[in-house]
Amino acid sequence: MAELMPVLLVLAVGVVLLLGYPVALSLGGTALLMALVGEWLGYFDHAFIDALPNRVYGVMTNETLIAVPLFVFMGVMLERSRVAENLLDTMALLFGPMRGGLGISVTLVGMLLAASTGIVGATVVTMGLLTLPTMLRRHYDPSVAAGTICASGTLGQIIPPSIVLVLLGDVLSSAYQQAQLDMGIFSPDTVSVGDLFIGALIPGLMLVAGYMAYMVGVAVFRPRAVPAIPAAERPQHDARFWLRVVQVLLPPLALIVAVLGSILYGVATPTEAAGVGAVGAMLLAAAHRQLGLKTLFAVVRQTTIVTSMVFLIFIGAAIFSLVFRGFGGDELVTEFLSDLPGGAVGAVALVMLVLFLLGFILDFIEITFVVVPIVGPVLLAMGLDPVWLGVMIAINLQTSFLTPPFGFSLFYLRGVAPPELRTAQIYRGVAPYILIQLFMLATLALFPGLATWLPDSVY
Repeated sequence: MAELMPVLLVLAVGVVLLLGYPVALSLGGTALLMALVGEWLGYFDHAFIDALPNRVYGVMTNETLIAVPLFVFMGVMLERSRVAENLLDTMALLFGPMRGGLGISVTLVGMLLAASTGIVGATVVTMGLLTLPTMLRRHYDPSVAAGTICASGTLGQIIPPSIVLVLLGDVLSSAYQQAQLDMGIFSPDTVSVGDLFIGALIPGLMLVAGYMAYMVGVAVFRPRAVPAIPAAERPQHDARFWLRVVQVLLPPLALIVAVLGSILYGVATPTEAAGVGAVGAMLLAAAHRQLGLKTLFAVVRQTTIVTSMVFLIFIGAAIFSLVFRGFGGDELVTEFLSDLPGGAVGAVALVMLVLFLLGFILDFIEITFVVVPIVGPVLLAMGLDPVWLGVMIAINLQTSFLTPPFGFSLFYLRGVAPPELRTAQIYRGVAPYILIQLFMLATLALFPGLATWLPDSVY
């Protein structure tokens, strides 16, 4: 019976989640109830729960996690400062003369917004509100338009500075140290959030290139699906137009360079770079005359809500993790993954499949805090590179968030799309992008250097 307790705990949490209760409370509350039952049956030692205050205090004193509210603040501030709107308008006019140009502009702006905000939901909703009506009015195929917006919005998962990578980097750092200690290495190497940011750059840019290549392919083989903007509606590309392009593109690009460049060159830690990004976002908002007390209050309020949600989930996940370990669940997972055929390859394949399926029902925060601390030490003890593993997990979750019928990105767009856009058209539109994502995952699996070469070269 004792061996079944970790399995029963996971099943009980799944049932409570399906009943519609909040994730953080479901994780913590169910785990505490199971701990009481386990202690009554003699299968659980309450000393594991005694470690919870130290866990919470560790979060409070973790400087890396300070980057979360700062990056959230930066993203929300940019969302309200009309940066996205100006970017989309200008890029659409820049690429408008070519077939598929509007789709390419959406992809590029999605990349810039991802690098500026790192918040998937905000990017998809913003781009859905601003670009979907325009694309449909320009007679773009509804499926192509919807798929492009959904896929471009999810780039916030992988393009740094992504909140996903901040949380994932912190969890993988702890898992990597634990794995080395389990292997008898008492002066363990470390992996930082900055390593993960730099490691995600090449795969992220390759995804953007893949998206744009697909749009070019559609323009070649299905030109009527992605028409060019009529010449009568396009401005002349004169000196005034190019000045506008520079004025619109330069500020967000400068912000991205300031944030990523300071990390890349070792000038600042990710947390310090997040502070630079937050200040830069305020300066951009001020330049657009959008920085008032009302805007600042709204941004701070939204930042507080998102940050509180993240850390409440962390506390619930910490309780779940302690109870799971108290029932011997970590040993059960270690034995199971170690005994799989194919060794590390088989273990990674199974974990990626489980994470992909969990992405249908859980957000990346829950998966990062609950699942990765359990499977991470086991996989890293098999000799896997932590940066490569982190980038693989991020792209895998990005693919999951795009996949019908439960992908979060699809729900975000469905919520702001006009009624005439059918859900089936959204599903059909994301299919090619899912194939691009899977191809990127396979390529990264075969060539891990795509994620590890740049961090090794920089540091």
